[in-house]
Amino acid sequence: MNRNRKTGFRLSPLHGAAILAAVGFLCLTGCSVGPNFHRPAAPAVDGYTAEPLAPETEKADVAGGEVQHFLAGADIPAQWWTLFHSEPLNAVIAQALKNNPDLQSAHAALRAAMENVYAQEGAYFPSFNANFTPSRQHNAVQPSPTLATFVSHFDLYSAQVAGTWSLDVWGANRRAVEALKAQADAQRFQLEAAYLTLTSGIATAAVQEASLRGQIAATNDIIMSESDALDILRKQFQLGQVAEADVEAQAAALSQIQATLPPLNKQLLQQRDLLTALVGRLPSQQIIETFSLESLQLPGDLPVSLPSRLIEQRPDIRTAEENLHAASAQIGVAIANMLPAFSISGDYGTTATQTSGLFQPFNGYWTLAGSVTQPIFQGGTLLHKTRAARAIFEQAAALYRSTVNTAFQNVADTLGAVQSDAQALTADVATEQTASESLKITRHKLDLGAVSYLALLTAEQTYQQAVIARIQAQAQRYADTITLFQALGGGWWNRSPSAGDDSVLLRNRQAPRDAALPIGPSG
Repeated sequence: MNRNRKTGFRLSPLHGAAILAAVGFLCLTGCSVGPNFHRPAAPAVDGYTAEPLAPETEKADVAGGEVQHFLAGADIPAQWWTLFHSEPLNAVIAQALKNNPDLQSAHAALRAAMENVYAQEGAYFPSFNANFTPSRQHNAVQPSPTLATFVSHFDLYSAQVAGTWSLDVWGANRRAVEALKAQADAQRFQLEAAYLTLTSGIATAAVQEASLRGQIAATNDIIMSESDALDILRKQFQLGQVAEADVEAQAAALSQIQATLPPLNKQLLQQRDLLTALVGRLPSQQIIETFSLESLQLPGDLPVSLPSRLIEQRPDIRTAEENLHAASAQIGVAIANMLPAFSISGDYGTTATQTSGLFQPFNGYWTLAGSVTQPIFQGGTLLHKTRAARAIFEQAAALYRSTVNTAFQNVADTLGAVQSDAQALTADVATEQTASESLKITRHKLDLGAVSYLALLTAEQTYQQAVIARIQAQAQRYADTITLFQALGGGWWNRSPSAGDDSVLLRNRQAPRDAALPIGPSG
């Protein structure tokens, strides 16, 4: 051992290890190079549309034509689809949340992202490896014997524990962990987006199925009515009361209506297959639940989140924000790689010609060393990697701004659609009523001989088109409501954590909202 002549202090291996450990602790608590991330500020706007939003929609005297009220600042329930009061819809979504493979894939991706975070956090600690090496050797006895016994053949056993500790002086590992946590957060928001896409997709498909069933039923009613009219005309033709041209015209009109039925049935079959696939089943395992417009209730109150809250609620915006956070942290990693790297390494072992001698004190050896490595010349590699990291940050910042713009546009478009389609339904209901009255009057005039049969065909076609248009407008009211819930984020933040729910793994680890991050080149 070494003795300090002034103090008489003995510097033992234990003292050296303690000093190096203290240095390591100080390094771990040091600063992290690179920019500190601050969440972007919310857009400084009070609304989504250029004109003030009307407090409510128009009303139509038909199912799905109820008045809807816009509630500024109201929150969205986690299970927003229950507002349609449809047990079949609730049942199908419940099955899909359990069995949908895309959702299961998103869960697995989140777990993988979290494991990557934990793996990177392991770099904070020293790493140790144990090694045992038995060998049989033959060395020359002359000019220098290997062993004092002058034996040329001998066994040698070595046991060793070696450790190394890379000190995070400049925060390279802290920035790497920060980046991976941000990526894991981004993956969680992608999982939330998958939840929202799945539930809104099922709800929209259910509404489309209900619309198709309504159109098919209306078409069948019209076919039945036109068939009855054709039978009457044929009888009148036999009695000489109408011309053969009138009979052929009615037959042609009936054929045109019948031709619209197969495409509707095809679309219905495709919607059924889509719903079955979203539930996680094969087409041959089709769901038993069916949907009609009469089984759905249009929500009367529509929450409209404040613009300042939208960036908190939209999963796509939160994903873009976390990608921006990860890009910011990678700048710190790149800068740290240009600075000196500090590490501590050491090993302790024993060696002997017999295993029984491995644990004898005089056969032991140890080494403790520190290392500092400063990159001097890398051909510009580290510099250009740092510049690339800054460019990636600028790219992520631009993508974030684009995502926010698209989200606000999406909400504005949907709010406009809710109002416009409510007006359209009101107009379509009025058109259907007018067409129905016109058809009755035309039929009566035809019986009196006041109009030609061509006028009746025109009135029938107008009524048929009005009925189909009204059904489609009814369905659109439901679809617009679903789209609005989706555009505002879907209420995922109100979902209660449940056992095994990976989506809440990172819910409590959110970056604080500090001053606004300058979305541009980072210093």
